[in-house]
Amino acid sequence: MNTTLLTTRDLSIGYHHKVLLTGLNLSLSAGKLVCFMGPNGVGKSTLIRTLAGLQKPLSGSIKIEVNFKSPVSVVLTDRVHLFHMTVADLVTLGRYPYLNWNARLTSADENVIKQSLDQVNMLSMANNFLHELSDGQYQLAMIARALAQDTPIILLDEPTAHLDLNNRLEIMNFLRQLARTMDRAILVATHELDLALQTADEVWLAGNNKKILSGIAEDLVLNGTFDEIFGLKGFDLKTGRVMHHSFRSRAVRLLGEGYAYRWTRNALERDGYEVNDAMGSPTVSVKGSVNTYEWSLDDQEKFTSIHELLHHLSR
Repeated sequence: MNTTLLTTRDLSIGYHHKVLLTGLNLSLSAGKLVCFMGPNGVGKSTLIRTLAGLQKPLSGSIKIEVNFKSPVSVVLTDRVHLFHMTVADLVTLGRYPYLNWNARLTSADENVIKQSLDQVNMLSMANNFLHELSDGQYQLAMIARALAQDTPIILLDEPTAHLDLNNRLEIMNFLRQLARTMDRAILVATHELDLALQTADEVWLAGNNKKILSGIAEDLVLNGTFDEIFGLKGFDLKTGRVMHHSFRSRAVRLLGEGYAYRWTRNALERDGYEVNDAMGSPTVSVKGSVNTYEWSLDDQEKFTSIHELLHHLSR
């Protein structure tokens, strides 16, 4: 059973003139990655700041269940413009809660800093100045600082913002692994719906009634909670596919399996064809494996790419 590290009781957050979220009874447990999602302006960043102690709650309580000198680290989206600070300097700030009166780093501190940079693939940029970094590189440096702080609870506000797909995947997988192998409680506020569905142990969903619904992603998809909150238009969350509208005058029957079938169907539907099982329709067959495929139309014309197939069908 995972140990609860943070709990809220009847928590309300926002500003003196506006309540954003209220009646929150939530918990973060060791070993779990939680993704916090909701429409823009619902209060995701405000909750992160409140849980981190950077903003006072309007009412209710937050209880940290662990006795650490530095129990919580936080990564916010705000960028600090310091022209004479290096990446290593920034990550070193994460060790300050552990230093004595002379603020001198030990060899153990140095190792933690090096390891934290290495974990986010920033070791080669340790001596770069912060103002030289791209937005994505700066995000990685801030995550490294949080890692160097070595806290049981890590709160991150849009940590994958400005990152390319490979880095987004790497960061989310890394955070999931960190939660499990190092027994951390990690909360990520994110807009990355696809990544959250596949990596989060639990999802918090902020709705329009100023409440937060929580559960595992698969349940929230199947019971319609995601659709209700986000009002997804043109996207079928249950299948993970964009819904296309057929605009061509004929349908196509598609035979095949695996990845080739999936992507051929995607291309046909995007190009305006209805794909069905009607025997009277033109029949497209796809065969092959390991990046070598062949498409045929009514067992007559042969094609070596989906592009050639679509071109032929549209003539």
